[in-house]
Amino acid sequence: VVSTVIALDVGTKRIGVAVGEGTFAFPHSTLQRTNVRDDVVAIVALARERGVRTIVVGDPLTMSGERALASERIDAFVAYLARAFDGEIERIDERLTTAAAQKALIDADVSRAKRKKVVDQLAAVGILETWLARRPQ
Repeated sequence: VVSTVIALDVGTKRIGVAVGEGTFAFPHSTLQRTNVRDDVVAIVALARERGVRTIVVGDPLTMSGERALASERIDAFVAYLARAFDGEIERIDERLTTAAAQKALIDADVSRAKRKKVVDQLAAVGILETWLARRPQ
């Protein structure tokens, strides 16, 4: 049985969402942030709709691997998500995923306007690919 997983790149304005099926990660959507409650309701609805048992959330550590203000914001978001979602929530180091996604889009000559629409999804794909690669088979 192949289980579906979703990954989140949680920013202050947008949340990039990727979906994993088996060993593959795909961009899914970008949610415009409104407030934590509504953001979590939308994520949990997506998880239920797809039968997701695991949500992977990117943990924005500093380049030296330290936890900082961005990590504390994610701590609060994950705590709220954990109260609403009855599956597993895993966190994974997301350093450079957004930068890598931006670079790939620039290298592909994607316009700035189009990059803004998909960069968070691609960052979420990077988070999910990292998690999938580290997961025991």
